[in-house]
Amino acid sequence: MERYTLVCDETMAQQIEGLAVEYGLTEQEVLEQLVGVGLEELD
Repeated sequence: MERYTLVCDETMAQQIEGLAVEYGLTEQEVLEQLVGVGLEELD
């Protein structure tokens, strides 16, 4: 499994944390879903 690191500003971090709380997910799960949706948009 590959491992990546995302560096983001405080605003983006707060948005990610907010989504995690809203949907009962971890921040990692939110990031995985966001990346997945973004990759689907490329197709």
